[in-house]
Amino acid sequence: MDDSEAGSLEQIRAFLAGSREVRFAGERREEVYGWVEQTLVRHQYASLKRPGKGLVRSYIARMTGLSRAQATRLIMAYRETGRIKAVAYRRTKFATHYTAADVVLLAYVDKAHGNLSGPATRRILERAYSQYNQAAYQRLAAISVAHLYRLRNSESYRKRNASYQPTRPTPIPIGERRKPQGLPGYLRIDTVHQGDLDGRKGLYHINVIDQVTQGEIIASTPQISELWLLPVGQTCWDSFPS
Repeated sequence: MDDSEAGSLEQIRAFLAGSREVRFAGERREEVYGWVEQTLVRHQYASLKRPGKGLVRSYIARMTGLSRAQATRLIMAYRETGRIKAVAYRRTKFATHYTAADVVLLAYVDKAHGNLSGPATRRILERAYSQYNQAAYQRLAAISVAHLYRLRNSESYRKRNASYQPTRPTPIPIGERRKPQGLPGYLRIDTVHQGDLDGRKGLYHINVIDQVTQGEIIASTPQISELWLLPVGQTCWDSFPS
């Protein structure tokens, strides 16, 4: 960029006044920073009074396309170090808690126990350390189920346990979602599981509501399957007034 004609503050003031509708933008960050540094040196920014500094700052912002705040940050860097350099971006790296040996150990446990679910595998890892005092399981003993699955999805794990397959959804749908019709006789059905108690599976409560009349029927079933839902659904349907 050749701006040799703007060699004084008066020339800069005239330029800014005559180019209010003009906007410039730098292409490469290194070139922009180099030009800003040269401009500050040429106009002896550090020795200028406050009005002159503001004029140079506005000139830099106009010529580079930077915001006033961005131009101010570059000027502050120049005042502190005497240079303006682009800082290379450094990605934040977090400390690795689980080692490669832990991944190998997890793959060994999964192969030995037939690739159990995450909660069951976590319990095995916990017992190996707390009850059988195997020091190798110290870190894995406190692993969360979510992180256990993340380790299972890692490349190093799959190299050692190729038999592991993530849980796949059943290809047989047990229900079909449809848009409400807004007419009497169209029912909205919701299911709620009441939870388990002492290892025994709890009931599923089915709430059936007519979308228009707001008639409501509540039923219960021990399982969510076609065998149990068909008679329950038929009973609920027959209970609504025709």
